[in-house]
Amino acid sequence: MEYKAANRNATFSVAMCTCNGQQYLEKQLESILAQKRPPSELIICDDASEDSTREIIEQLSAPFPVRLEVNEKRLGTAKNFEKAIGLCRGDYIALADQDDVWAGPKLETMEELFGAVPGAGIIFSDAEVVGPELEPLGYRLWDSVGFGEAQRCMFSEGRAFEILSKRNVITGATMALRSSLRDAVLPVPESWMHDGWIALIASVVSGVAFIEHPLIEYRQHPGSQIGSRNLGVDKRLEESKRKGSRYFESEAGRLDSARERLAALGGSGEYAEAIGLLEARGSHLRARARIARGGLSRIPAIAGELFTLQYHRYSNGLRSVISDLFTRD
Repeated sequence: MEYKAANRNATFSVAMCTCNGQQYLEKQLESILAQKRPPSELIICDDASEDSTREIIEQLSAPFPVRLEVNEKRLGTAKNFEKAIGLCRGDYIALADQDDVWAGPKLETMEELFGAVPGAGIIFSDAEVVGPELEPLGYRLWDSVGFGEAQRCMFSEGRAFEILSKRNVITGATMALRSSLRDAVLPVPESWMHDGWIALIASVVSGVAFIEHPLIEYRQHPGSQIGSRNLGVDKRLEESKRKGSRYFESEAGRLDSARERLAALGGSGEYAEAIGLLEARGSHLRARARIARGGLSRIPAIAGELFTLQYHRYSNGLRSVISDLFTRD
């Protein structure tokens, strides 16, 4: 792996969100302090912690500025990251969870890749999935989110949006973005998690680049707000059968939010192709919602979506067909 020399005049912010993180926070802070390429600043937004999280942060001695912002009312993960990103002043912004551990060259590697790929608005990496005591769980993050070789090839060909419009494969804890992308992705709509939203919008208005080796230890523990599970095909199918009309309507509504943002950003029709795809997938999801509400009448509707290839274009092909045959409200 070789990248061009990084722009040493660039500044790199770290946007961290905390909430009752005293159990694991110190290890994460230590790993940020130990970066081969130190951050230019660390912005921490604490979401009304009720433990000693703030005290741990206040005692931190760092060779770079550390700014702690405490929310009087709890914002939730997505809105708290929105706030932290908005406060960052660096050219690049790396997102940090409170309970992971970063590899020493994480920021250095990301900065080099930003320099090598000027069109990349965001960069993300794989991660080692570990347990509460940092014990390896035997799989990597990309294994659990389904970001395999075929998907990586599509990303490399500039087709990231095709995947991200169906599902998010980019985890915020492994992500960094250019600050120039901030106006396009903020604010984050209420119905979205910050990482999925940033990834989707970035895949249209800029480029997306990735680093194949793990740059963090992604800790899983009982208090994890968003975790990683390595599910088999049978368990994934069982989960999909539990999705009803509300789920599909909600997903369609989320795509509406993305379509509206892209329309506002590309007023001259610059993003018409992506907007059209989002509209078509939203129509398919609403058709699946009607199928979930139906009885025997679902068979012709499923057949219609199948024979027009809507399941293959906008869902997961035959797996989604099988799910819809058994799913009902």
